[in-house]
Amino acid sequence: MATSKQTVVPGVSPAVGGRGADMALVERCRAGDLGAFEELYAAHAGKLFSVACRMLGNQSDAEDILQEIFLSAHRKLDGFRGDAALGTWLYRLAMNQCLDHLRSRAARTSQVTDVLDDEPALYEAGSPGLAEQTVAKMDIERALAQLPDGCRAVFVLHDIEGLEHREVAAALNIAEGTSKSQVHKARLRLRALLGSRGRQARSS
Repeated sequence: MATSKQTVVPGVSPAVGGRGADMALVERCRAGDLGAFEELYAAHAGKLFSVACRMLGNQSDAEDILQEIFLSAHRKLDGFRGDAALGTWLYRLAMNQCLDHLRSRAARTSQVTDVLDDEPALYEAGSPGLAEQTVAKMDIERALAQLPDGCRAVFVLHDIEGLEHREVAAALNIAEGTSKSQVHKARLRLRALLGSRGRQARSS
């Protein structure tokens, strides 16, 4: 989600300064300015790593994929035209890498991540059942891992990362209506999974 600022502080990545600053940073990268690519990495690596962790379910795979994301970005910067925000473009690369990785491995339902931070957006996504603070963090991680890849991708970007539906649509190359539908399905599925776990815990 792009939040524009009116000024860019010297020494701080211009990625937060809007499309013009995005293009200026990209042009510096294209010109071979290693410092510019380091700025790009510093500005976006944290969020992309967070997305990769939630998509892949473990930190080790996310670290590997993060490197692949930026290698891909470096190779494809010549194709960046500024039609979308640089952050949205990078999210698209990240999701492509994550989904390719998920498709390449046969089974992952037992994998969980230890890096899912407490984020209000996950609990305040319009699903009152998810607002219960008694839900165990591990249950949330396992429930996320059980979402279909497409639903998980949209849910992570919209409800956790805070992107608007139009931004999610741009990042995943889907229709905005598809983004809304997938988020709705993901919330219902998570509510059902977490509700089932809660009932099991009470009956044990």
